[in-house]
Amino acid sequence: MTAEAREKWGDALTYLSAILIAAFFLTPLAWLLSLSLRTRQEVFLGASRFIPKRPTLDNFAQILSDPTFLLYLWNGLKLSALGGLGCLLVAAPAAYAFSRFWFSGKSALMMVILAFQMISPLVILVPLYRYMSALGLINSHFGVTMVYIAVSVPMCTWLVKSAIDNIPKSLEEAAAIDGCSRFGTFWRITLPLAAPGLASAFILIVILNWSQFLIPFLLLNKDAQLPISVAIFNFSGTSNASTTQVLAAACLVAVVPAIVAFLLLQRMIVGALTAGAVKG
Repeated sequence: MTAEAREKWGDALTYLSAILIAAFFLTPLAWLLSLSLRTRQEVFLGASRFIPKRPTLDNFAQILSDPTFLLYLWNGLKLSALGGLGCLLVAAPAAYAFSRFWFSGKSALMMVILAFQMISPLVILVPLYRYMSALGLINSHFGVTMVYIAVSVPMCTWLVKSAIDNIPKSLEEAAAIDGCSRFGTFWRITLPLAAPGLASAFILIVILNWSQFLIPFLLLNKDAQLPISVAIFNFSGTSNASTTQVLAAACLVAVVPAIVAFLLLQRMIVGALTAGAVKG
């Protein structure tokens, strides 16, 4: 077999693997869409008919007209955005320091920061609850936002550092010659030039925060404060979501924003994840 033929077979296997993986993850979403478009009578047909005979958008209209469900969506968006913004405020100065300064143990500290990203929230649930309770931050969006920031800062620091690494130091040196202070250089030169990387990191962190379940589930008990990731379980027990097709529509509305955001902004997100991957 020639090298060209082996390359073609390799490409074919790669595409086939990608199609199988996509089908594996998209099948539950397709089934969820099928349920959400059914009437109450068609739900009981189960798997006998994948495509509804009489598709309807009434389930989505019922969900989106429910003020409680809209409040859940707003809570999820607010917590995700505030967590992403706060994470950037903390991570950007740290990333700049790691990128531009040299100090003893720098590489080891970067690895320690990355190691914290590998710790599952399950490991710290009990001490986290006791700590937040002692601070009086249970049932507080501020407390949840602070935890979101703490959980996301390691990844955000690495992403922003990669963006800053790609900015030539000569620009900052020129600003320093013109009399600009270190903070002024960071604020007026580095951050504007790193804006695409900052935006990519922010989008990725917001998407990750949107899917957070354990943290708000642990720290929020009041129904009016719950984000959509947690409230969907409570919503399934209300009279407005007492049927399978309505609950399917609610789940789809909760999942779609993150999927759409990733599809529209995937180049920015992938760029943030791979920036600096081949730098020394």
